[in-house]
Amino acid sequence: MSRLHPPFRSVLDLIGETPVVELTQFDTGPCRLFIKLESQNPGGSIKDRIALSMIAAAEREGKLKRGGTIVEATAGNTGLGLAQVGIPKGYRIILVVPDKMSREKIQHLRALGAEVRLTRSDVGKGHPEYYQDMAEKIASEIPGSFYVNQFANPANPQAHETTTGPEIWDQLDGDVDAVVVGVGSGGTLTGLGRFFAKVSPKTEMVLADPVGSVLAPLVKTGKMEEAGSWTVEGIGEDFVPPNADLSLVKKAYSVNDKASMLAVRDLLAKEGILAGSSSGTLLSAALRYCREQKTPKRVVTFVCDSGNKYLSKVFDDFWLAEQGLAEKEQHGDLSDLVARSHREGGTVFVGRRTICSPPMAGCGAGTCRSCRCWRTASSSASSTRATSCPRSTDPMTAAGTASTRRCRRPWPRTCTRCRPTRRWTRCCRSSTATKWRSCSTATNSSG
Repeated sequence: MSRLHPPFRSVLDLIGETPVVELTQFDTGPCRLFIKLESQNPGGSIKDRIALSMIAAAEREGKLKRGGTIVEATAGNTGLGLAQVGIPKGYRIILVVPDKMSREKIQHLRALGAEVRLTRSDVGKGHPEYYQDMAEKIASEIPGSFYVNQFANPANPQAHETTTGPEIWDQLDGDVDAVVVGVGSGGTLTGLGRFFAKVSPKTEMVLADPVGSVLAPLVKTGKMEEAGSWTVEGIGEDFVPPNADLSLVKKAYSVNDKASMLAVRDLLAKEGILAGSSSGTLLSAALRYCREQKTPKRVVTFVCDSGNKYLSKVFDDFWLAEQGLAEKEQHGDLSDLVARSHREGGTVFVGRRTICSPPMAGCGAGTCRSCRCWRTASSSASSTRATSCPRSTDPMTAAGTASTRRCRRPWPRTCTRCRPTRRWTRCCRSSTATKWRSCSTATNSSG
């Protein structure tokens, strides 16, 4: 009983001092791999640390007055931390969140009492609907409000330099060879990098970055590439945040969405740890780093947030299949629906093209079954049937697509224009179009 802490006066006193677990069920080569469970913070993520730090700094500096308004752009977790810290103190919290974020995060934010403004996730910095630009504009229109700006707020990396770093150092008895981190705002990388540069110059900072983010390619080549798209939430950027000191990075890995999803599901299956999608990116990179080593090393990475915020996404087999991230091969016809259980409760939408009988023109001996194209017809022309194989025509002009509009966002992200109806379809590669999705506003669905 002497090891138990006496009662805390506030849930905020529970932020920090998170446990570290050694992973023993993975192939880590000659290394020992440890994972720090930041999901054990009261808000469920590593962002609780910086929320507490940034609000406290704003109060000390007079930027945040009693009854004031806090405005921030967030992928969800920083917003949860800000709401957890700020609402009990009487602050109004306005959060601008990209619409690709999980519904569990958004519901959690609203349950805490935060005001959530959803914005487009398919636009870059400089666009008026980009989440950071929108948050800054909202803050400028509210007298006395405080725009947190975690991407440039010095209290962000300071939180990790003064708390997270020393905790890791003590928990691993001062023997740490590498720390694997992701970059969202850059605070974890910079704060830990500064701390270990002081106490253990041998410790390497390793960057785990989603494929599509500009950060890992910039570290590897020194050149800024055009940003792509990725599904993992909370890490990866299309710009270099002011708080991200990439000069601290010794090695960088780009991890695709599928590897991230498989890794985080393996973490639950093998170690019993329920983690979010970004933790899968970190784990995948950490395992690659460990297996590349020739001598034993002690490596630490993070469970950045809890997987209970991603049950409708990462841990939903059908969502993974829809995103093209499932291990099972997809054929684009009725055979894909065989495994869908009635108790799953989902609504199944089947395109007008399933199996052609007789074969459509251009099919070539009835090979339409393997075409992987989905067709959608308008409700006013529901009896319309394509007369030629989509493989033999431009998908944008093929019959039966009068009610469709081409997505402005690269495949495989959900089309912004059809998001109110959620009716989307996948299209195949052709000589005239790369992978894209077309959407139909003819039928309302929640799929």
